[in-house]
Formats: sequence, C-alpha cells, structure tokens
Amino acid sequence: MKRLRMTSPDLTRANIDKIADLFPTVVTETLDADGEPMRTVDFDMLRQELSNYLVDGPQERYQLDWPGKRAAAFAANAPIAKTLRPVREESVDFDTTRNLFIEGDNLDALKMLQESYLGRVKLIYIDPPYNTGNDFVYEDDFAESSADYLARSGQKSESGERLIANTESNGRFHSDWLSMMYPRLKLARNLLSSDGFIVVSIDDAEVSALELLLDEVMGAENKLAVLVWDRNRKNDARYFSVGHEYMLVYARDREVLQESGLRLREPQAGLEEAQVAFAEMQARHGVDWAAIQAEWRKWTASFAASDERRKLGRFTKVGPRGPFRDDGDISWPGGGGPKYEVLHPVTNRPTKVPAGGWVYPAKSSFDAAVASGRVVFGPDETTLPRQMRYLFDSAGLVMPSVHYSYAQTAAVEFHALMGGRVFDNPKNWKDLRRLIDYLTQPGDLIVDFFAGSASTGHAVFDLNAVKGSDRQFVLVQLDERVSAKSPAAAAGFGSIADIARERLKRAAATYPSGSDLGFRSFRVDTTNMNEHRRAPDDLVQAALIDQTDSVKSDRTDEDLLFQVLLDWGLDLSLPILRETIAETEVYSVDDGALIACFAYAATGAVIRAIAERRPLRAVFRDSGFVDDSARVNAEQIFREVSPETEVRAI
Repeated sequence: MKRLRMTSPDLTRANIDKIADLFPTVVTETLDADGEPMRTVDFDMLRQELSNYLVDGPQERYQLDWPGKRAAAFAANAPIAKTLRPVREESVDFDTTRNLFIEGDNLDALKMLQESYLGRVKLIYIDPPYNTGNDFVYEDDFAESSADYLARSGQKSESGERLIANTESNGRFHSDWLSMMYPRLKLARNLLSSDGFIVVSIDDAEVSALELLLDEVMGAENKLAVLVWDRNRKNDARYFSVGHEYMLVYARDREVLQESGLRLREPQAGLEEAQVAFAEMQARHGVDWAAIQAEWRKWTASFAASDERRKLGRFTKVGPRGPFRDDGDISWPGGGGPKYEVLHPVTNRPTKVPAGGWVYPAKSSFDAAVASGRVVFGPDETTLPRQMRYLFDSAGLVMPSVHYSYAQTAAVEFHALMGGRVFDNPKNWKDLRRLIDYLTQPGDLIVDFFAGSASTGHAVFDLNAVKGSDRQFVLVQLDERVSAKSPAAAAGFGSIADIARERLKRAAATYPSGSDLGFRSFRVDTTNMNEHRRAPDDLVQAALIDQTDSVKSDRTDEDLLFQVLLDWGLDLSLPILRETIAETEVYSVDDGALIACFAYAATGAVIRAIAERRPLRAVFRDSGFVDDSARVNAEQIFREVSPETEVRAI
C-alpha cells in the first residue's frame, strides 16, 4: 500500500517534470544523499536545446537583481515538513463554513496550499510590510520559528524584546524586503486562476522595486493598472506631504481576459439609492416631470462635493426612463470612425457628420440606437446629433485609477468595532469591498496572505451579506505577538492573529444570519509524522516506542485528516462528516471524495464497509494494520469491491 507524502510539494521536482515534457533528452538520473536515484537536468544538454536563445555569462540584460535573489528563489521551491492543524475553539461554524483563517508564516502556508488551491483563486489581495525603516517579522529560516531565528541571531533579548530594526542603515534594507516578497509572490501566482488578479498595496518606499518584481513574477504584459489611494495628508513633512498609497494590479494572464471579452465595470456610486429616491419622487408627483426634475436636482445637490454620489447630478433631466443627459459625444473615440449618411428626421436632409466618424460602427446600429431613444437630433441637419444616456440603463463605469479614502475614517470605525485602539492603520474594508466586487463574481475565492486585522475578510462578509453572494476567503496572518505594553495586550490580545479572528467575529455579529459568516481556524505546525530516517545514535531508548507509530503522539485524528487533505490536494473547506462504520469512527469528506480511518486496529469489517461505499479515496493509519498480511488483505478487499478507489496509508 502506497504511503502519502505528508510534506509540501517539491516544486523543483515539478519544474524538472515540466522540462522533461518539453525536452526529454535533457533529463537524466543521479543519486541523492541517501543513495536513491533521482531525476536531474543536464544543463549542457538544455543549453544545446536552447542554443539560439541563450543569454550567456555576464552579458547585460534588463532585470531586477539584488543580493540574496537566488536564495529567495530556492526558498520558494524547497519542500517543508509542516502541516495545518485545525483549531476548533478559535473557529466559527467550523463544520459548515467555506472560509479559512491560517495563523503562521505565510511562506509555509502558501507552500502547503499549492496543490489544494492550484489555479482556483480569483483574487489575491495583499498589504505587505511597507519597509518604512521599522522591522518586519518575516525571516525565512526553515529550521526555526520567527522567534527562534531572532533569538539565535541576537535580535531579541531574553525577555523577547527586539534589539535591532531593519533600518535604512542596514545595507540589505531593500534586499531583505525583496527576498521576503519574491518567494511569496512566486507561490501566490500558482494559486491564481487563468482569469485571476493580484492586487498589492504599497507606499512610495518600495513601489518602484515592487513594480519591477511583479513585472518579473507576473509578466510585465499582465500589468493592468497602478491605482493611487489618497489616504492622509499631513502638514509636518519637510518637502511634500505624501498622503497617498498605491495598489498594483496584475492579471494572471491578460490574453485570457481579452479572449473572454471581459469588460470590468462597477455601478455608479449611489445608483441603488438614486433608484429608490426617484421612485419616491414619481409616487409624489406622478407625471409632473418639471416637479420631479426640480426635486431630483435638489436631491443630487445635497451631497458634499467630495461625495461620489454628487456625480449623479450630471444627469440633469428626467423622464419616464429616469434621469438622463442628452449631451453625449457621438463621434468615434480617437477618430477614424465610419462616416455613413444619416438623414435628419424633420428636414430629411443629411446631417452633419462628426470629424472623427460616427461612434456606431454601422448604419444599422445607429438606426437601432435612434429607435431605442438613445440618440437625439438637433433642430435641423446643421447640428450634430447627440447621445442620450439614461442613468438607470447604465452598464456600469470603469473604475478610476485615483481614489479618495481617508485612513482616519477607517481607523475610527475599526476602533469602535474593537472597543479600543488595538491595531494601527487598519485597511478600510469598504475600499476592499469595492475592489473585490469589481474583480470577482459570486462563488469566487479571495486570498489575503498578509491579513493583518482581517479587513479583507470583513469586506467579503459584507459583500456576501448585502448582495447575497457566496464568495469565500483564505486569510493568512503571522503568529506575531503584540507588545506587552500595547493597548492590544491590555485588551487581552496576545497576537495580531488574535485581533484578526476577534475582528471577524465582531464584524459577523453586525450582519443578519443567512450568509457564511464563519471561518475554519488553522495553525501552521510541524508535520504530524514522526521522523523515521534519523540516525540510530539520535534515538534515545525512551523514544523507541514512539517510532512504532508513524504519527506523533500529541496529534489528533482531525490533525491527520487535514494533513491528508493537503497531501491529496483537496479543498480544506470541504464538508466533513464524522460517523461510525462497523463500530469504528471514520471521517467522510464531501460525500465520498475521501473516507479516512485512523483507528489503531482497522478490522476487515470496517475496511470492507468503507470499500462498499466506493469512495474516490481511502486512507488508513499504517500502524492500524497488525502486520503486512493485514495490509495486503486490505488492498485485496478494495481491488475486489471498489477497484477505482485510491487507497493510501500514513
């Protein structure tokens, strides 16, 4: 019986497999450290295959480079022996929710999610550390936790206080930040669907480096926009008051978007509110359009100049189809449009033709626009016709690249929700809601692996509750401790992840039941499996007994189940049913996608009962078979009863 791997995927090996598909002659075999055969690439042969396209040696080329880049690339591909352990007591609606919250290093989390979420994510939004001169906590040392690394390297005192910061005086100031971001972005790209997007918030300290980095990882041809978010203006700067941040937007594959004919649009601000208000005006005034128009203009003028709803007032006239404007340009954008003849409906003479040609590509489409009331003619043929635009017929607007959203407003609202200043500079969840609504559809998956205070999760909760959609999220937040003297500690929070989970719970409480307002909570931890390849000298007598079982003694069956889901590349939010089969407790995942039996004694009766259900996959604890013959017998039962089932042991 084959055993599950129980580590994150080896992406280097996966890359070799891809090369083998393209150039099978360049892949050969060598021996690994244990003397086992392994596939490797003959680079001389590969160079020969690509001889006309190689950049050799130190030739100059356009690229982003920094000390540590190769190590960062290696960090992205290196497999890890870790797992995600479920934490029911920190979850909400664990058994039914489709949302995930993961506490731990996001590099580890991204590696473990590679197979379960490969190509499934529609939007990745991240707000990484801004590298402002203060330290950031992500240090990629695979043998140690972040706390261990800082202590070993002399960056933390015995009491746990940071001794140094990643300041600009550090020669690796920018390199450290790039090395932290590079492997995470490479892994994140794998998760995106072919029509997916990644959006990264950043300030001016690293925006230029980030843009080059994203150009390399995502492809410069996939850059869609650099959005500017005007958030804070202060009068204490020496030269300029820089009060804005950026959002860099990239597509996974721009060609896929173009081939699909996708046109991103969002409703005009206040449109639904305007429809309600206009209906009330009609109820009061009937068909007295002059009275309705006067009230409409008064209503739109009531909004502040900075309010996006003030733009509704551009639709100055009203009629049975609602507010409209009749001053729309009817010429082809940029010129070069068709110049067919159009007769004036009153004088029956050819009307004036716009210099750039008509906006409608054919005379038939022009006539259709006239018939539908979307073209208005002047008093005679000497005046250009104009386009009629009806507010309530609008197909939506393209999102502008400049936004105004003041950070103080978001902070005040967040502090009110949390009962105090427990987190600095929370992202405005309303901004994220708008972005998510613009770039995703109901049922899509959104990932944020620098979750912070969980603004992204709050935004998804709101969007689902208000619009009745079923978007899902995966949030990842480092197990970063709060300062012992901080307001967060005084409020009882031990870590940023604690704040994020509590924020999700409090935000959920503000919405009526009906949508998914829960989350499954996980922690990044060491693998559930014992190490079997340790040298004999490393084993003390007391540990020999533990080695009879491949599973660590402190791990639960549910811990094992989720590592199995990861290893098999299954969704961590699938429904799970705990039930009894042949007097043995088993887990049934997604109505037969997987049945897991972790009993220490897997009887023939339970094995046969599981096989008779014909699951796609079945897994057993290896030590649950009393001997090799029992293991072989289990395989034989499945071959007879359910040969299509994939059977594994851990």
